[in-house]
Amino acid sequence: MKFFIDTANLDQIKEAKDLGILDGVTTNPSLMAKEGITGTNNILKHYKSICDLVDGPVSAEVISTDFKGMIDEGRRLADLAENIVVKVPMIKDGVKALSWFHANEISTNCTLIFSAGQAILAAKAGATFLSPFIGRIDDMSWDGIDLIKQIVEIYGIQGWDTQILAASIRTPLHIVQAAQAGADVVTCPLSAILGLLKHPLTDLGLQQFLDDHAKANANHIIKK
Repeated sequence: MKFFIDTANLDQIKEAKDLGILDGVTTNPSLMAKEGITGTNNILKHYKSICDLVDGPVSAEVISTDFKGMIDEGRRLADLAENIVVKVPMIKDGVKALSWFHANEISTNCTLIFSAGQAILAAKAGATFLSPFIGRIDDMSWDGIDLIKQIVEIYGIQGWDTQILAASIRTPLHIVQAAQAGADVVTCPLSAILGLLKHPLTDLGLQQFLDDHAKANANHIIKK
């Protein structure tokens, strides 16, 4: 399973990259706004900066909701770097845009997926990645992981190549569950990735090793 970080923060991207486990980046207009990045030119420059940091796919989202606008934006984004993936919303014109991008060999990420039916349409239209929003589904008292399992089963039966990118990850447990469910990719905040490191028994065990080492070396010095 691939690890993408869901952020527009360059420092967080660098930290995830330094771990040696980063495969790509996803962003959206909300994440750009959170970093104070506004204006078309500044946003495009920031995407280019991210692409310079990361070798893997970088999802850059269109903000248009009509077919022509999505195509114009998507082409502009794709021209920034070879690893740009154009992020397209699951709406009627979005499905049309996915088909156009697929025919023109531009990678895409179909976002805002909340049902298996939407996942079927995205795969048929040739989406490179598909982003079911686990956390937001959980917020509605449904089960986001169950949707991942359903899509994995459907894609396996049909032989579709669209990669299932588990999004709206809130916790380290979501990452583990997405891996168990068969997701091809998870995209998550840095906090969730770092949360995988944590276990109280690891901390206790390490402290015991360090204490025993210090005690043994202290005794050795005294005996000398």
